[in-house]
Amino acid sequence: MLAPVKKTEIISQFRTHDSDTGSPQVQIAILSERIGELTEHFKTHAKDHSSRRGLLKLVSKRRRLLDYLKLHDTDSYRDVIGKLGIRK
Repeated sequence: MLAPVKKTEIISQFRTHDSDTGSPQVQIAILSERIGELTEHFKTHAKDHSSRRGLLKLVSKRRRLLDYLKLHDTDSYRDVIGKLGIRK
C-alpha cells in the first residue's frame, strides 16, 4: 500500500496544474510506484498468486494509460517515461 506522504510527493512531482490529482501522468506515476512495491513483495513471497493477479491488473492499467497519453500528448508521454525510466 502506498503511504499518503509518498503519494502526495508523487502527485506534486507529476501534476500538470495546482489541483491536479487525476491526470494520466499522475495516475501512471502512482501505478508505477505500486508496481515497484509489489515487485519487491514478490522477491520474498514468490507463491503469492492472488497478489500477482493484482500486479498484472496494475501493469495492464498503466499500459492503457500510457497508450492514451502517447496518442493524445506525445511530448508528455516522453516526459513521463523519461522520468520514470519505464522504456528504453
